[in-house]
Amino acid sequence: MSGLGEPRLVSRMVSAAESRVSRRGFMASASLAALAGAVACGQEGQEGQGAPAGARRGGPLNSNSRLDTALIRDPDAHRPQVTSIDEAAPYRVYDPTLPALSDQTTHRVHWRSMEVPVRIRPELAMAAWCFEGDVPGPILHIREGDTIEFTLTNEGDVPHSMDFHAAQIDPHVAFRSVPKGESVTFTFRPRYAGAYMYHCGTGPVLMHIGAGMYGAIIVSPRDPLPEAREFVLVQSEYYVGEPENGVLPLDYQKMAAGTPDYVVFNGRPDQYIQNPITVQRGERVRFWVVSAGPSHQCSFHVVGEQFDNVWLGAPPDNPLRGVQTFAVPPGGGMVFDFSADVPGNFPFVNHGFGHGQKGAIGFLRVEE
Repeated sequence: MSGLGEPRLVSRMVSAAESRVSRRGFMASASLAALAGAVACGQEGQEGQGAPAGARRGGPLNSNSRLDTALIRDPDAHRPQVTSIDEAAPYRVYDPTLPALSDQTTHRVHWRSMEVPVRIRPELAMAAWCFEGDVPGPILHIREGDTIEFTLTNEGDVPHSMDFHAAQIDPHVAFRSVPKGESVTFTFRPRYAGAYMYHCGTGPVLMHIGAGMYGAIIVSPRDPLPEAREFVLVQSEYYVGEPENGVLPLDYQKMAAGTPDYVVFNGRPDQYIQNPITVQRGERVRFWVVSAGPSHQCSFHVVGEQFDNVWLGAPPDNPLRGVQTFAVPPGGGMVFDFSADVPGNFPFVNHGFGHGQKGAIGFLRVEE
């Protein structure tokens, strides 16, 4: 794609995105598969599964962050329940600003896993499993080498867990599933800086991530990067059925087939079209990009710019220079920055336009 082709295509994508916001019937026509369920976490017979203490016969399976090889007897057993949209919190734009670092070196974090409807548009909610009542969950920002004392309390009806990609820890102990009303606590120290994913590791992981149980943990290097306006973008996919009472049920068959209805930045399709990210001319802009998947990569690109630095591994070492687009794999994270020295409106997109057109697009506005 060259010349004027890309701006025209992006313009059409933006126009389509803007018009889609008012189409209440969009999802009704998009649902092609029968509604399918989620995860059977209430299996019997734990012996031989490698489950640690706490996984009991007749109780919930402790999947220990196993992948989708976890045994599933009844895929319709426990899916996020469809409720009235009136039970969802009001719609809000997810703030992409990287939170400020704390002066503390030990961070005590206590989150809840929850099963609640989350608005992804003013008129539409998703039957979600999530952390702290939102999709994605909170952005956690720490320094390389800091200590995280983390506790997860499960308020949901089915077992959930937490898997931090920034941790080096025994997953069978730390990332174990806990049933409703119980908690798990573990401590870790990130060894490397970077943009990392966290997510529920309970099997089937595909369903728990697809239902909204993910987020970003940003680990800044001990030697600070150059001053910049810093933002976090978590790309993910939604696989849904027809709305019921204004709430979208999840479709596990679509998840397994990898055919998303929406691909989004920070949980809401097109939210940064109506609410651009705004910086001033001359400022350095840094995007910490995490691809939560569960299945597709983010080919990250800013139209009209090139990246001065792209860090595949731990910054500040060995950045790639002068990059136009780079693919962030599902479960991965990368850091992109450039100097915003030209005023204007710059679309940032997943350059896999089949996915960009489903909602993974926004504007960076550079003002004089």
